[in-house]
Amino acid sequence: MALKFDTRFDPAYGQAVTVAPDVQRVTAGNPGPFTFHGTNSYVIGRETLAVIDPGPDDDAHLQALIEAIGGRPVSHILVSHTHRDHSPLAARLKERTGAAVLAEGPHRPARPLRIGEVNPLDASADMGFIPDVALADGALVHGDGWAIRTVLTPGHAANHAAFALEGTGILFSADHVMAWATSIVAPPDGAMADYMSSLDRLIERDDRLLLPGHGGPVTKPRSFMRGLKTHRKMRERAILERIRGGDRTIKEMVAAIYRDTDPRLHGAAGLSVLAHLEDLVARGLVASDGDVAIDGIFTPAA
Repeated sequence: MALKFDTRFDPAYGQAVTVAPDVQRVTAGNPGPFTFHGTNSYVIGRETLAVIDPGPDDDAHLQALIEAIGGRPVSHILVSHTHRDHSPLAARLKERTGAAVLAEGPHRPARPLRIGEVNPLDASADMGFIPDVALADGALVHGDGWAIRTVLTPGHAANHAAFALEGTGILFSADHVMAWATSIVAPPDGAMADYMSSLDRLIERDDRLLLPGHGGPVTKPRSFMRGLKTHRKMRERAILERIRGGDRTIKEMVAAIYRDTDPRLHGAAGLSVLAHLEDLVARGLVASDGDVAIDGIFTPAA
């Protein structure tokens, strides 16, 4: 399948939009090149509720969620991962509702930082987040008329999780799979090998609808995710071709491979190339002049 992104989306800021039976979406007003129109929070249930991804620490979004909740009790707040557009509002929402906060765990990089290495995404990490309950893969959370199963999907972030609404075919895919764009995989915050493994895992599932952390739904999940996998493999081949053709730095590769991409995203593109290179070096397909780094020199493997 050729990968076709769907950028049609009405955020309906401040309003609760029904996207499935007993599932409402509330989109935060934090649009940007990495968040599209903003972060989607989801309110699940009819009487006693769960909230998935409360979003950024924003007064207007908190008020919109409280209005969507409408005075009903909230038993669980589930957080897909600890980037600042997804998790910070959990603490204030817990204060208002008394709900337990659940997630895979606190923020951490996908691998230990090397000597002198700086994580360029530190500013986007919610380092103070600690869940009340740590979710293992397959953990099942029972609520009032609903059950949500944790599906761990590291890659975009080391602690990234998707959540399956049992018995419905609906998966809340957060930032792992989105209809409007590919997910950012940026070392050391994330890892391409982890992302691809998680993508394969989701392809093997039989979900009928993905509700992502940004933008609209993915209505044909399996074929779309196969397209995502093909896209990543094509990007990998493009990087190998650039190196075999004489490119030695990530800057050179980004200039060629991403020449039609918004320049504001070139920094993220460089991190994505770095993620691919970490994987390619680990697999023995590319050689590096030292530890794989954003300013490294890369050559074809002997």
